[in-house]
Amino acid sequence: MSVMAVAVAMCLSALMAVPAAASDYANSHLIVSADALQEELGKQAGKLIVLDVRPADEFKAGHIAGAHQLDPNAVVDPHSPVEGALLPVAAIAQILGNQGIGADSDVVLYDDKSGFHAARMFWLLEYHGLRNVRILDGGLTAWKRAGFSLQKGSAKPTVKSHYAAAIAPRRHASADWIMQRKEDTQTVVIDVRPKPAFDKGHIPWALSIPWKGNLAADGTMKSGAELRAHFAAHGVTETSNVVVHCQNGLASSHSYFALRLIGHPKVRTYHRSWSEWGQADDLPKAVTDDS
Repeated sequence: MSVMAVAVAMCLSALMAVPAAASDYANSHLIVSADALQEELGKQAGKLIVLDVRPADEFKAGHIAGAHQLDPNAVVDPHSPVEGALLPVAAIAQILGNQGIGADSDVVLYDDKSGFHAARMFWLLEYHGLRNVRILDGGLTAWKRAGFSLQKGSAKPTVKSHYAAAIAPRRHASADWIMQRKEDTQTVVIDVRPKPAFDKGHIPWALSIPWKGNLAADGTMKSGAELRAHFAAHGVTETSNVVVHCQNGLASSHSYFALRLIGHPKVRTYHRSWSEWGQADDLPKAVTDDS
């Protein structure tokens, strides 16, 4: 074989390897690339709802054409003493219905923070029973990097629908749920906050696995193989009954999404997180001893 032929073969091999590395997720249907989403939008997929989870002013400055807009904190109860606590189920169902979301809707979520806000909506939609929900890998940053245009202006009125929540208890954990499994060696509590926050105070038996470890350098999700190795290195196996938490329910959902992406069978979010646990006098806490 000539030198040129070898070079061509090596290039083709490298190109073929890229999709393989990027699509080795057990649940690849939960994520969509910018290219794939652009293609879907070009075909004007019937029930596809693209939901921009950013503040209205950022949305107005530039968004994916046809996207709906939902403020990242629209689902948060502003009157709760627990930061990040969610609104009642009925109120969230109304918010989803106002976005035109129904039980059979196909929803794609994105933000401009590598899925930080989109992930909470992903978890919340799964918890509320929606089956067809995805995240745009790399968010708006990946969309712009791919060279796709943005639309400016406010969101257009949506056709409202009735959303009847079908709560999935296996996606949610409470403080009581965690305490009841304190001695269960198969139940793994993951604290996804940055290590300095973990060191200042954490659930005594929690593992520190910061959420940013889910991301590649360009802000997209790491490959399935990388994510599996990442969690396995901390002792999280496929038999583990995992609950993730953070400070206020945002970052924890990112790791929830990562674990769902690689097909972890048992994972749930303690969305009230350290905001609740940290201020509760009757819940155990630990501080890392750095001495």
